[in-house]
Amino acid sequence: MSSSTSASRGKARRFALQALYQMQMTGSGAADVEAQFRQDHDMKRVDTDFLHDLLSGIERDQDELMELVSSRLDRPVGELDAVAHATLLIGSFEIVKRIDIPYRVAINESVELAKQFGGEDSHKLVNSVLDDLSREFRQVERGASGP
Repeated sequence: MSSSTSASRGKARRFALQALYQMQMTGSGAADVEAQFRQDHDMKRVDTDFLHDLLSGIERDQDELMELVSSRLDRPVGELDAVAHATLLIGSFEIVKRIDIPYRVAINESVELAKQFGGEDSHKLVNSVLDDLSREFRQVERGASGP
């Protein structure tokens, strides 16, 4: 993946985090929030296809993803702050549904989002949950690249 693709996907992840946060707070659907973001923000350097895939896929698969995440948490899902919740949705979606994205990239990008926007130690929680999830869903990839 080129550095420009990596940067445009990183921007898409940041917008996805903001959009998921907005969806949680307002109850709006992914299509409405995505349309608003496309109208209100400069999307020239954003991988908009990836943004769409994240938002629509997370909305579609949210129950499955949260079930996978909640079984790996040390607290009820309802106790997560909105940023940690959204970050875990993004990371778990990438690990479980986007096999084309290396699991290390999915984890690292989510950890960086949690460091930048989340609570003090939320990045540790995100790292732990997503690493455990990758052990189940990316066994072949993890075996090829080590633990």
